[in-house]
Amino acid sequence: MECIYENFTFPPDQSFTVRSDFLEIKKYTSARSHINFEIALIENCFGKRFIGDHIEDFQGPELVLLGSYLPHCWQYYSAIDNTVQPHVTIVHFFPDFLGQDLLQKPEAIYLNQLFENAAKGISFSGTTILRARTILNQMLSESGLSRALLMLQLLDVLSLSTSCKTLSSPSFNIIETSTEANKINQVFNYIFNHFKEDISLQDVASLIPMSPSAFCRFFKLKTNRTLSEFIKEIRVGHAAKLLMEGNHNVTETCYKSGYNNLSNFNKHFKEVKGLSPRAFIKQYKITA
Repeated sequence: MECIYENFTFPPDQSFTVRSDFLEIKKYTSARSHINFEIALIENCFGKRFIGDHIEDFQGPELVLLGSYLPHCWQYYSAIDNTVQPHVTIVHFFPDFLGQDLLQKPEAIYLNQLFENAAKGISFSGTTILRARTILNQMLSESGLSRALLMLQLLDVLSLSTSCKTLSSPSFNIIETSTEANKINQVFNYIFNHFKEDISLQDVASLIPMSPSAFCRFFKLKTNRTLSEFIKEIRVGHAAKLLMEGNHNVTETCYKSGYNNLSNFNKHFKEVKGLSPRAFIKQYKITA
């Protein structure tokens, strides 16, 4: 199973993200890996999970914690209740999302143990899932400090749980994976810092370093997208945030997102978001 590297950017007003998505019932054939820690609550479906070198059938609800760079994949076979669409709630975060000082406090001893075990992946069961579900649902509707406090409460529930098990074997080695991912993250970080400027393939390839042709093959293999596609996604993602904030019109957003051509901006925005910038604004105002 090939491994695709992902990178998640946090909005400027958030130190972690939480979202809920509907699941597509299918057998995914690519594992995912990213530097962020991940908490995932999968509900109303059954299938097979792949975590590191661990493979096992599961039947929802499924609650897991994954550490950095741990390859993971779920194959979804069917819904348990066909009247309800399967869905997942996902949190992406870094252990020090509230600062490194927190992890150095004596009260954080179980939390540090939780993060250490997350390197192999942890599956939770029983009342831990019920308590976690309640907190996650609250997190989806809260923001700011209230959400951060709920995140701490969730981590406390997981760290004190006695109904859990580690998944991947202690001998599973992710050092090679981490080396590759670090190269990808160098590229990600460069693009995040320079996406408003002209970015040349030669400059990006030299970060690894690789020849441009070798880099293109490597990046496509490890991210399942070309460099230009990734840059487009980052620019359009930034543009969408500006449009939602409502402080800039479409033309201003275009030039603040790395584009110097309004026609090209409109074309790329529709390719990524499925609708024009103006239609995006209109839809956001309806749902906001």
